This record gives sequence, structure tokens and C-alpha cells, in this order.
Amino acid sequence: MRLEELKLHHFRNYQDLTVSFGPGVNVLIGENAQGKTNLLEAIYFLALARSHRTSNDRELIGWQADTAQVFGRVQKNSGTTPLELDLSKHGKKAKVNHLEQAKLSGYVGQLNVILFAPEDLNLVKGSPQVRRRFMDMEFGQMSHKYLYNTSQYRTILRQRNRYLKELGSKKQSDMVLLDVLSDQLAAYGSEIISARVTLLKRLEVWAAQVHQEISQQREQLSFRYETSVKDDDLLDTQHVYDALKLLYKQRRDKELFQRTTLIGPHRDDLKFLVNDKDVSSFGSQGQQRTTALSVKLAEIDLMHEQTGEYPVLLLDDVLSELDDSRQTHLLTAIQDKVQTFLTTTSLSGVAQKLIHQPKVFRISDGEIQTDH
Repeated sequence: MRLEELKLHHFRNYQDLTVSFGPGVNVLIGENAQGKTNLLEAIYFLALARSHRTSNDRELIGWQADTAQVFGRVQKNSGTTPLELDLSKHGKKAKVNHLEQAKLSGYVGQLNVILFAPEDLNLVKGSPQVRRRFMDMEFGQMSHKYLYNTSQYRTILRQRNRYLKELGSKKQSDMVLLDVLSDQLAAYGSEIISARVTLLKRLEVWAAQVHQEISQQREQLSFRYETSVKDDDLLDTQHVYDALKLLYKQRRDKELFQRTTLIGPHRDDLKFLVNDKDVSSFGSQGQQRTTALSVKLAEIDLMHEQTGEYPVLLLDDVLSELDDSRQTHLLTAIQDKVQTFLTTTSLSGVAQKLIHQPKVFRISDGEIQTDH
């Protein structure tokens, strides 16, 4: 899978841009605040119909403009697919092959991307919310079913939390409706948890292999998915569903007191272990960075395994955060394997030596020039 062409109209600081990319490593060079990250954001937005930097889509529309458009031409094994996102103050429209999609679940997955930015080094040390978002964003690209289930789960969760507040304040008293909402939440939640367990096992296999290579066989990386559901009940979706229903019944009084849902995939976490020790608590900064890098590189192979296509890799100023050894491993791993977009203020050192025939774009104030 690769992005052949990108067109932007009033997106961030790009007024009108049409640019074609190479199939290998595309290097975006420029000083800070010139538009390098905005270009990566546009590619990410084209893939997922959301930004990785803001939850407010209006911020993506250029200064003094009312609308913005992002268009891309994606080459896959099955052929060429044009994608388009139109933004306005009324919302966004997503099109695949020029046909508007009624739901974003029908759009996401047409272009798969993996973003690796300095903040992704917080995947290990950050809050559980960071790791839950990581799972949902990546697994949602690989599976329309996962994307649908997480969307439905969030909707039911909001309804259930609202109803718990109304029960707690005595505005409502009907426990039957709470049981109905609990049953629906358990149904979608069990699908999400089961999918996470399955996909994390596969991701762990790839990540452990990468981590061993980077650590020169000295360290073994493993995952631990932390959930309220006991390990014995993680056998299949039906067992998870039954376990969640029982937990909602057992925790009812506590949830009514706290007026919020205390159990489910929105409360789960993912732990990374190096030689059986929690790397977030006991690992060195180097081990934490190696873990984050291993997981990101493992995603490439997992996506290929699950979809039959390699994703597009977005590296946003991440080389400056990695030492020469980790830079070398990263650049060697992606070479001639995935289309890559790499932002940097200068191409030097390890990157200059290892990147074969990069296509170089120089960015200044929303304008792009290509090195020939």
C-alpha cells in the first residue's frame, strides 16, 4: 500500500498543494513551524478521518477559510483508490472512489498508517488511556468489526453513565433499563476484549522478535493485558460476555454510588514486560524506548498479516529522539519494505548513510520544493 498523490486545499497552512510521492522513503526537510508535521497530519487525517493532534476538526481549516479538502490517491494490491475528505463548519464528508460514505467505518481502513512521533515514546510510561487509544486506533484500521464495536460501545457507555447519574440523583428509578444497558455494553465490550486479546498475542510475537534483535538477544519482551475479566474467562467471546454481565451485577451498588461504569474495555490496560519486569516501573529509559520502537515496528508486520497490505509509515521528527543504534535498526527494518514519510530539520548522520535513494522535499511556509 502506498500514497501516490496528495492534494490539499485550505488545510492548515497549505492553501493549494498537489504533490506526488515516491514508493520508498520520502524525507520532508524544513525548519520548525513551516508545515512538515501539518503534511503528516494531512496523511493521517486522510487515513483515519481524524487528527492525531486535535479533536477539533475546525482547527484543520486554514486561516480565514470556511472549508478544507484533503484528497489522496492510494495504490493497493487491488488497484488504485481515490479518497477524499471535505471539511466545513457543519462537519466532514468522507468519500471512497468519489462515493460518499454514510459511516466512517466504511471509510477507515482504505489507507492504513502507523504514526511514530516523539510522544509515542510515552506509550510505555504514559497513562492507561494512551495505551487504550493505541489499541483502538491500530486495531480499528485492521478490522471494520473492531471499529464498529468500539463506536457502539462508546455510545452505550455514554448512555449508561448518564443513566447511572440519573439513578444516583433519584431522577430515575427503573433498574430494568440499567440491566438492558448493561447487557448491551457487555455484548460490545466482550467483542472488543476478545479481539484485543487475539491481536495482542500476534503483536507480541512480532514485537518480541524485534526487541530481541535490538537488545542483541539480552532481553525478552512480553505483554500483559489487564482487565477485570479473569484469565479463565478470556477463552472466547461468550465467556467474556457472561463474565462482564456478572461483574456488572456484582458492582451495581458501587457503580450507583460513584455514578459511573467501573468495568469494561474502557478501563483496561496493557503492560509491557522486559524479562518479566514491568518496563514502565523498573525499566531504564533505554529499555522503554526500545520497547516503544519494537511495538511500532511490530505493527507493520501485524497489519500486513491481518490485511494483506503493508501500511504507510509516518515518522514525525522521531529520529532526533533515538540514539544511533536504534536509528540504525529502525531505518534498516523499513528499508524497501514500506512507504515512509520522515520529517526532520536535516538529513545527516545515520539517516543519510542508511536511506537508499530518498525522495527529498524541502518545506518552507507551506510551500514544497522537490530535490531532483
